[in-house]
Amino acid sequence: MPKTTKPQSPSVEVPLRIIVVHPPAGVEFRLQQGRSNLVAPTRVTPTEIQFDFNLRLGPTRGDRPNLLGDAAQGPPANRFVYVNSGRQAGQQETCWDRRAKVPLQGITSALLKALLAANDAVLEARIEGTERDGGPVCATVSLLGETWRLVAKRSSLTSA
Repeated sequence: MPKTTKPQSPSVEVPLRIIVVHPPAGVEFRLQQGRSNLVAPTRVTPTEIQFDFNLRLGPTRGDRPNLLGDAAQGPPANRFVYVNSGRQAGQQETCWDRRAKVPLQGITSALLKALLAANDAVLEARIEGTERDGGPVCATVSLLGETWRLVAKRSSLTSA
């Protein structure tokens, strides 16, 4: 008897947006994909830097969504995205050499369900861009508003 294979279900794309608020002047930021690929921001103003990217919804692990893709880092239970700055972002002429871990744990099954039911929406997180020392944000960061939120995909940055 010929071996039958189960058809693969199509992957579900999850559109995400990270906005770095109040970045230090003159410091470049890039989204890290994989081990070393750097992705330029989607939009930049003097007061905000925006990254738009997609992850894929993988098989559920327990009660938490499993987000996969080039920008997803870390183990399934503690996934995060790196936002690199200064030398980590490819800017060699700076003293800053940092990267921030933006946690994905706040993305719940209920939030994903709302996103998939919405038309032209994205999950957005905002992070502070400057540390107390005046340099770019680094280490594991807290989200402003403390959570990911559903917003219209076309919502624009605040004016500078």
